[in-house]
Amino acid sequence: MRVALDVMGGDHAPEAPLAGAVEAARLWPDIHILLVGHEQKIAQVRGEALPSNVSVVHAEDVIRTGEEPVRAVRRKKESSLVKVCSLVKTGEADVAISAGNTGALMAAGLFHVGRIGGIERPALAPVFPTVDERGVLVLDVGANVDAKPSHLTQYALMGSVYAEKVLGVSEPRIGLLNVGAEEGKGNELTKTAYPLLKEMPLNFVGNVEARYVLNGACDVLICDGFSGNILLKSIEGVAETVLSALKEEMRRNLPSKLAAAVLKPRLVRFKEKMDYTEYGGAPLLGLQGAVVKGHGSSDGKAFKNAIKQARTFVERDVIGQISQNLGS
Repeated sequence: MRVALDVMGGDHAPEAPLAGAVEAARLWPDIHILLVGHEQKIAQVRGEALPSNVSVVHAEDVIRTGEEPVRAVRRKKESSLVKVCSLVKTGEADVAISAGNTGALMAAGLFHVGRIGGIERPALAPVFPTVDERGVLVLDVGANVDAKPSHLTQYALMGSVYAEKVLGVSEPRIGLLNVGAEEGKGNELTKTAYPLLKEMPLNFVGNVEARYVLNGACDVLICDGFSGNILLKSIEGVAETVLSALKEEMRRNLPSKLAAAVLKPRLVRFKEKMDYTEYGGAPLLGLQGAVVKGHGSSDGKAFKNAIKQARTFVERDVIGQISQNLGS
């Protein structure tokens, strides 16, 4: 299996992608990792020789975070982000991974990889950590700000396949993000989508309120990209604020420091349980080829786990399974 990794994408590039790639190459010698980025910059960061199953594909340009996605993809055809998608299109790579500009990766995926027949809109689908450690797959979280009821039913089908084949969840429970649990709740989108989801041959459990998402109310949560992105950033913001406040309180005085020393093992375990880096990245479901979006602030561990996730994505033929389910 060949993995095309955008080494220039993300807040900690190229150091973090390189570290994750080298570790992954040593853990899984059956894969070949293509480091896509500026050859000279990669050589400067990586002083020692690369593992035998890692090679470099030169990319002259980089798409920055603030650039307009479609324009950047069209103008910067030699960028690392565009090139990883092009390698999937030409069959030189089986999966593309990037932690760069989300909109640009979506555009490059559509232009160069293409959509699965029957899928109107691909969806960005990260796994949110939950207290029961199962995790919940959420789609969409921003690939498409607006959505139609038909898009939500397609998200449900793709999410169910991915949860079963990659996350190992038997008969995934599908929930619809809403303002209340009752069937008649919500806006026009959710009211129209609810009966459509109910009729599908899936394990649909109904509406799920945002406050129950991290409690494991469902295995796959369906929503439009606007709501999903707000949910994602709200959870990230709350987590950062709570952890920061806890640290401040535990350093306040001697009794607090002593209490912190006692609680530290449990706090570390809780932090690891809620750590997004354990899940690696978010697949762009609905494309004809495998494309995975890493978190912008991914470290080496996150990139390693993104490669692990991508490996499972390809090995279990998720795209073929989605196509098959659409056909039936």
